[in-house]
Amino acid sequence: MKINNKNFKSGFVSMLGRTNVGKSSIINALVQEKVVAVANKTQTTRTAIRAIVNRPNLQIIFVDTPGIHKPKSKLGDIMVETAFGASLDVDIILFVVDATSAEIGKGDRIILDKIIESKKKCILVINKIDLVSKEHLAKIIEMYSKEYEFTSVVPVSVKKNTNLDVLLDEIAKNLNPGPAYYDIDEYTDQTLRQLAEETIREKALKLLNDEVPHGIYVEVSKMKHRKTIDKESIYDISATIYCLRNSHKGIIIGKNGQMLKKIGTYARQDLERMLDTKVNLQLWVKVKEDWLNDSSFIKKFKLQ
Repeated sequence: MKINNKNFKSGFVSMLGRTNVGKSSIINALVQEKVVAVANKTQTTRTAIRAIVNRPNLQIIFVDTPGIHKPKSKLGDIMVETAFGASLDVDIILFVVDATSAEIGKGDRIILDKIIESKKKCILVINKIDLVSKEHLAKIIEMYSKEYEFTSVVPVSVKKNTNLDVLLDEIAKNLNPGPAYYDIDEYTDQTLRQLAEETIREKALKLLNDEVPHGIYVEVSKMKHRKTIDKESIYDISATIYCLRNSHKGIIIGKNGQMLKKIGTYARQDLERMLDTKVNLQLWVKVKEDWLNDSSFIKKFKLQ
């Protein structure tokens, strides 16, 4: 049910940052639901995903974006375009940086320049503070504060659950009165099919060798809810993992199919928790060479 009253505040908040600074982990922690894939690999997030936080008299719609990186394919171009595009039409930008950095790197500088150009409200979020000393953190804050007049600076640690409530409070403080754009029981704008694809891809990212994940793409071809003979609720899900070459296909399947089975088992367990029902998951692997540069194939990654 949507709520509208004059005391209600709402707004859109984009997350910008380099790859692997923890944007997706922050989103999931704030929403307290598994909304976006999280893995210790670059380019885990490929498109803009909306995640919703509902509080009494407050709705925050987060837009998680792909990490900023140097594009090496058409997909890379679209990912960077999506990240910057998502930051323009929002109320607040969260600029997420890594506390362990000693300087403002090239990627951070590119993002910072875009933020300066936008002149938008921006909260600097310094993640992974559990890995650095207070003295180092103070230097990071001073270094970035010289570059832009940030609305506020919030050091956080997702791992230690530090200051995430402070971050939500800071966002709420800087939002204007507005309507609830989504029902109060929703936490993402993704369809169940998209959530299933992201879940399968995340498990593959975590389990596969470094050279394979950049070239995989998951497509769910069937997602049907039914009742068993015993009247049990179950989802039948069929999905294909696309990869770039036959050697990658062999790695994904693994010896005697063990790797594919492991990906399927971990994904099914997550999906059953997410859907609160049994899941019958079937996975296939197909080769689609150079899909990273296939315009018809990657159009789904463009910002909607």
